[in-house]
Amino acid sequence: MERFNLLSVALGLACLAGINLYLTVFATGLAINLHWIVLSPNYHSLEVLGHPWIITIAGVLYFLEFFADKIPWMDSAWDAVHTVIRPIGGALLALQVLGHSTPTFDVLVVLLAGGTSLVTHTAKASSRLMANSSPEPFSNIGLSVAEDIAVFGGLVLIHYNPILALSLFAFAIVAFLYFAPKVLRSMKAKIWLALTKLNGPADLRRPSSLPIALPARLAPTFSKQNVLGETIAWAVPCISGRGRRIPANLFGALVATNEEPHKIVFVAKKSGRGFCQTIELEGSTIAHEPQFLSENLVIFPKAGRGPRYCFMLTRSRGALVGQIAEYLRQRLSSPPVAVETLAPEPVAHV
Repeated sequence: MERFNLLSVALGLACLAGINLYLTVFATGLAINLHWIVLSPNYHSLEVLGHPWIITIAGVLYFLEFFADKIPWMDSAWDAVHTVIRPIGGALLALQVLGHSTPTFDVLVVLLAGGTSLVTHTAKASSRLMANSSPEPFSNIGLSVAEDIAVFGGLVLIHYNPILALSLFAFAIVAFLYFAPKVLRSMKAKIWLALTKLNGPADLRRPSSLPIALPARLAPTFSKQNVLGETIAWAVPCISGRGRRIPANLFGALVATNEEPHKIVFVAKKSGRGFCQTIELEGSTIAHEPQFLSENLVIFPKAGRGPRYCFMLTRSRGALVGQIAEYLRQRLSSPPVAVETLAPEPVAHV
């Protein structure tokens, strides 16, 4: 039982280190140094955290993180640097909890603690990326304060009931892993949109024609499976947002066909296989919504017909999104007519 308590404390500290390593070390060391907590003989190896030099260095680093964590995009850069530091720090904290143990048990704990810190670090970093898609700083400040409170609360819980603390941490980690595919897709989409915004100047020129070729990564799949089976009026690379029966943050393309003027199709690759979803436009309202990282094409369905759809294009393609929105409005306001096939023009690969 005592060995299990030690393991619970070790993994609990590793979990908190993945959220904020420096605060975990600073708060624990300060509590030990000022005798706010009295270590039992089994945890005497943690007394080293109460050394003034360790408290000072951890405090200075936490002071820097306190401000970096509240600035949009600075927090993500800080998290990127700490992708290696936090798991290593969590593993070292766990080893320090164990004190003198067997080499086999040490290796096992290092693997478990490092993995635990990496998972909580990934959860923290992904939440920051999603918050950074909005230019206002208040969400970053709120998340940072909530994380600090969670670390303090976790340390108190570890002190009074390490097994309960580990159980709660394990439940949170399992929940995160369950939603990990969606979270990682969101991270990938936000990073791609941010890099595209930084590296590519905005193209304010109105395109002379809409592209009619599918992105290169999608063309072989849908040509082979004949999913569309119709003449493409235009096709633009995009990322899916919210929408009925369409997973969020899929890299794909929005396609309009000549045969179905009041429908568009979203095509993508999901788990290595072709994904295709038709969207009915009859009675819908089409909007162009510029956002901080993306230019969004939003489809508001007729009242009572379901949720809205959102598709994200890069900020550099704002003029193209505006032209697509105008094109769809014209289609919805006029009876079906034959659409002239336009010559293909190069499209960006997704």
